[in-house]
Amino acid sequence: MIELLAPAGRLENIKIAFHYGADAVYFGGQRFSLRANAKNLNLEEIAVATDYAHALGKKVYVAVNIVFHDSDFDGLEDYLKSLANIGVDAIIASDISVVKLVQELALPLEVHLSTQASVLNSGSAKFWQKLGVKRIVLAREASREDIISIKKNTGIDIECFIHGAMCTSFSGKCVLSNYVTGRDANRGGCAQICRWNFQVPDNPDLLITPKDLNMVPFIKDMIDIGINSFKIEGRMRSIYYIATVILVYRRLIDKILTNSLTSREVEYYLNILNRCANRDSTPQFYDKLPSVDEQYYLGREELSNQDFLGIVLEYDAKTHLAKIEQRNYFKVGDTVQFFGPNHETFDYEIKAIYDEDLKPIDVARHPQMIVYLKIDKALEKDDMMRLKIFEII
Repeated sequence: MIELLAPAGRLENIKIAFHYGADAVYFGGQRFSLRANAKNLNLEEIAVATDYAHALGKKVYVAVNIVFHDSDFDGLEDYLKSLANIGVDAIIASDISVVKLVQELALPLEVHLSTQASVLNSGSAKFWQKLGVKRIVLAREASREDIISIKKNTGIDIECFIHGAMCTSFSGKCVLSNYVTGRDANRGGCAQICRWNFQVPDNPDLLITPKDLNMVPFIKDMIDIGINSFKIEGRMRSIYYIATVILVYRRLIDKILTNSLTSREVEYYLNILNRCANRDSTPQFYDKLPSVDEQYYLGREELSNQDFLGIVLEYDAKTHLAKIEQRNYFKVGDTVQFFGPNHETFDYEIKAIYDEDLKPIDVARHPQMIVYLKIDKALEKDDMMRLKIFEII
């Protein structure tokens, strides 16, 4: 089975990720995780998420992946015991001390090695495998040849990132944030210094930021060489981003496995993915060393779009009224699209909008206002409404 693994920073994102086709989610707790600025989950929420996932036959992985200093260990043992009692499916760790502690405490926790450990070779993979690690999340700098060799020589489960942000440095080895802001990137405080503009003589806008990762052209090949889990980056991303990216990769993987994917569909999926993020994307290291084409050097635009118009809260099959929570401006006369995991995406021309009292209005302009649209095609809770940007194929 090919696992599609989604990021989640809060319970709402977890539910959206599963609804849109993720097989598993990963998230951090309120300590020991590398996304300190994400919402993150407390132990009670982790228990809720775990029960919810298991009821669906799906999995949850908890990041415990900071690089530990002596001052960080306080409370770790109790935290790991709590995760084991909750029944999470695995923790994601980068520090050998965490791996050893799980063993010493004889905890029923599967350990996945974080990409922060930067595994790029079979020798390193074997080392961690002997320590009891069940899965390795390879460094995002791993090439196709690296992956094949590691899989052949170890047989261990391999997880690879297929979409999202890239590090300028080797994954987990950056100290720019520490140097410039005093925030420790390897303990959850990354300030994303590599996204800044640097002023140097004769060039006030020098950049050192990579474009995002996008593995759409190589998903079939990644399946063929034996990768077990396809991971999406983005624990701080919106529900619209999670829904869009997960649904695209879910359909892409399913079509590959049934040998029904067309070149037109690949182009369409790429357009959708490139639209929902604010940076360009590329395969990066998989098939070659990155060049000038995989990097921003002299200026870039990162404009957030307002494609996400609303989320479906309810649909009444008798009246055909969809109750929608507005997210961005739309009006009578607009043509929009509805998408969701259990139906094909379809266009819809807005001929009437009704407020909460079912009185007609011309425009939905207030953030998160509740409106109703009459739609003949059935919708489900958590389906989404966006601007029509591309023709549906």
